[in-house]
Amino acid sequence: MGKELQFDVLIIGSGASGLGLALQLPSNTRIAVLSKADLTSGSTYQAQGGVAAVLDDNDSAKSHIQDTITAGVNLSRADAVNFTVEHGKESIDWLIEQGVPFTRQGDSYHLTKEGGHSHRRIIHSADATGQAIQQTLIERAKSSDNIDLFQDCIAVDLITRRKLNLADNHCIGAYVLDNNTGQINVFKAGAVVLATGGVSKAYLYTSNPDGASGDGIAMAWRAGCRVGNLEFNQFHPTCLYHPQAKSFLITEAVRGEGGKLLLPDGSQFMDRFDERGELAPRDIVARAIDHEMKRLGCDCLFLDISHKPADFVTSHFPTIYERCLGYGIDITKQPIPVVPAAHYTCGGIMTNQHGMTDVEGLYAIGETAFTGLHGANRLASNSLLECIVYASSAAKHISRNLPKQTELPTIPAWDESQVTDSDEDVVIAHNWDELRRFMWDYVGIVRTDKRLQRAKHRVDMLQQEISEYYSNYKVSRDLLELRNLAVVSDLIIRSAMLRKESRGLHYTLDYPKAVTEPRDTILTPINYEWS
Repeated sequence: MGKELQFDVLIIGSGASGLGLALQLPSNTRIAVLSKADLTSGSTYQAQGGVAAVLDDNDSAKSHIQDTITAGVNLSRADAVNFTVEHGKESIDWLIEQGVPFTRQGDSYHLTKEGGHSHRRIIHSADATGQAIQQTLIERAKSSDNIDLFQDCIAVDLITRRKLNLADNHCIGAYVLDNNTGQINVFKAGAVVLATGGVSKAYLYTSNPDGASGDGIAMAWRAGCRVGNLEFNQFHPTCLYHPQAKSFLITEAVRGEGGKLLLPDGSQFMDRFDERGELAPRDIVARAIDHEMKRLGCDCLFLDISHKPADFVTSHFPTIYERCLGYGIDITKQPIPVVPAAHYTCGGIMTNQHGMTDVEGLYAIGETAFTGLHGANRLASNSLLECIVYASSAAKHISRNLPKQTELPTIPAWDESQVTDSDEDVVIAHNWDELRRFMWDYVGIVRTDKRLQRAKHRVDMLQQEISEYYSNYKVSRDLLELRNLAVVSDLIIRSAMLRKESRGLHYTLDYPKAVTEPRDTILTPINYEWS
């Protein structure tokens, strides 16, 4: 029998947005933060580049706003862009106050430039910014008396009052699987925050960690939340191509500091696709690499920074240098083999500027949310900025609107009486592999109506099979992630089928031109799929 734990706020996800929110709530708030694995297992820890913000007198909010809108191919929501950019400096100041060791240059902080930016505005900690932020926030959270950190815990589903046959649909907690004990516990809270990251693990090749399985988006959809713009999946142009490198990103800053993309014969090619060359937005660079790989029939292309002095390379990119050297690649002397890989989910759960979703008491922040900031393509290094800006905004709203714990209803324990232990876990592995392969083949960098129809047919059959399995066997992390991946993959496919144009990250051969008046793709759940 599982336990019941009660808190003021339950935060599902332990990255920059989740921990950032926890640390900005009042000190008298009892907070639970859930992490699927250890506290460094999420996407924040792996982020290399940095955080975009206007920090230099030669830069301006107007310029950052315009760069964001241009990269988003005129689909970004103006209010979200303005709100995020205008709160950029105070978000950086807060991170500095927490103790994040950003790289300095003399008396000021070193700012780098990445694709799509018109100024140097990326504050960073060498080439391991996410690691520096994550470690700092973890240390701060561990020293806070009001924050309880739960590792190796995965949310099964949200609990709403409607699910308990009560009048409204207020979210009051979640069922949570403890991977260490196998028990499913009830976490009860006045406010629940989804900070679960994206869904790039739906694709065969990804820069993301294994936990990026769209859990928050799937749970919110089942609870009755709308989702938006899930067809826009950003493929990072440069992921290390090596049989032993599972998912290692080569930061955009390498190109920002002069790195050149090369064909196997050593020739450059980006100028044929965009006048900005290597510093074009990610969607353009990823499509160019994909095009050349298919044209030449090669497994990868190359990114070369070896023309720079060796001490420059090793001091600016120490993490990349060491990791590549471990695979026998000396980036001071030879080019890095790279391929595009699924990297970032631009759409997600629809929220307002406070992180509020369609379900009362349920918030979503970070990559799992759709704020409207990114439009059809995320501008480099706006993601960590969005995490901190909306963590702060949501923390303020939650602190003003927390219900009293006495107002929360009784929640029944998880019922496992009708299920058994599975002796067919190989089914999960096979379905996981099938899903990721057809998403890569049919819903990847270049799409067609026929490919999307094939993917829809496959995902429908897969969801039926997963549903039957879920109903008969005890849940596991692998099963829960597969179930959520299938739900969100279906939402991605449906969103892609509705967009009859090519814009940003959604490129289809059947509709190669952009429409004059673009709109967001918004899906609304009709029937809630309760567990």
